[in-house]
This record gives sequence, C-alpha cells and structure tokens, in this order.
Amino acid sequence: MLIKIYPENPNPRDLDQVVDVLQNGGVIIYPTDTVYGIGCDISKPKAVERIIKIKEMKPKEARFSFICSDLSHIADYARIDNSTFKLLKRNLPGPFTFILPGLNRVPDYFISKRKTVGIRIPDNSIILELVKLLGNPILTTSLKDDDEVIEYTTDPELIYEKYQDLVDVVIDGGYGGNIPSTIVDCTEAEPTLVREGKGEVIW
Repeated sequence: MLIKIYPENPNPRDLDQVVDVLQNGGVIIYPTDTVYGIGCDISKPKAVERIIKIKEMKPKEARFSFICSDLSHIADYARIDNSTFKLLKRNLPGPFTFILPGLNRVPDYFISKRKTVGIRIPDNSIILELVKLLGNPILTTSLKDDDEVIEYTTDPELIYEKYQDLVDVVIDGGYGGNIPSTIVDCTEAEPTLVREGKGEVIW
C-alpha cells in the first residue's frame, strides 16, 4: 500500500491507518530528515525479523537504531546525564543518531555488546507523529545503498515499486535525501563523532 502524506499537514486518518499496521506487526517505509527508512514497532519481534531478512542481515549481527518522539521518550530507553541531555537538546530534532547507554526495557535486537542503543529524533513531522500515536519507538534502518546514489532510495514511487511485496506500507512524504545521519557516541565522558553525515553537531 502506497500512502501519500504531506509533512506540512499530515492527515490524521492516514496516520491512524499506518499506526494500525504497526500495531499489528507490520513493516513500513517512511521519510525522515535524511534518507527513507524501513521500520516497525520495536516491540514486535516478528516484524524486526522481517526487516533483518529484507536487509539481508545476519540476525546475530543486526543492530538497529530507533526513533523516539521527544527527549522524555528517550529517557524511557536510555540513560542520559545532564551534559548529554544538553547536547541532545541543542541538536534534536535533527539528522543525528546518538549512541547512548541502554536501559533494560530495550529489546535485545537494539542493544549492542557494549549495552548501548542508537536513538534518533528526526526533524520530520510524519514519522514523529507516528511515534507519538503508536506510543512505542519505531525501528529505523536506512534504504540507502552505501556504494552509490540510487534513485529508488529517494523517489517514493520507485521505492514502492521495489518494496511493495516486502513491506505493508510505503509512505510517500516527498523526495528523500541520500546523506545519512551524523552519528555521535555519548557513552564516554566526552562525546565523540563516529560518522559525519547530514547533521553538523552543535557541541
């Protein structure tokens, strides 16, 4: 199913339809402020397994980030000290993935051997509204091809052509980008830049 949703004014009925799919263990493709992402409700293990297959990953090596709706939502899943909170507040919502110490309620798929999790709050009203309505974080992994710029990862109609038999919903939220998020590791005393992407960190 291809659903057109306008970022400036997302239609509540369309959002509810997508949330219903997520609550029933569905897999969706959606826009962010960087590249299009593929995801599901993080509390639905069978949906997570479907994404691992779609991305052709080895289950034991699969480590995903997830999208929270706001800073207080992040605090339900990760430990945040005062200086990290200020860093997050300066930069979010935005094109960043922050690596944080994970809490026990995070499903195993999302916790690394170092007991850390990757968390995003993209500057995109569609996906943030979906997370708020769902009440749970949404898994995020990009459709981007790491080797080259491929049009099917930015054009929602081409994304739908390629993935319509693999996922339950593709959201057309306009053209996506090809530059991934900037990754910042906040698990040590001093935060460090892991990957330079679209976001420029305000330290």
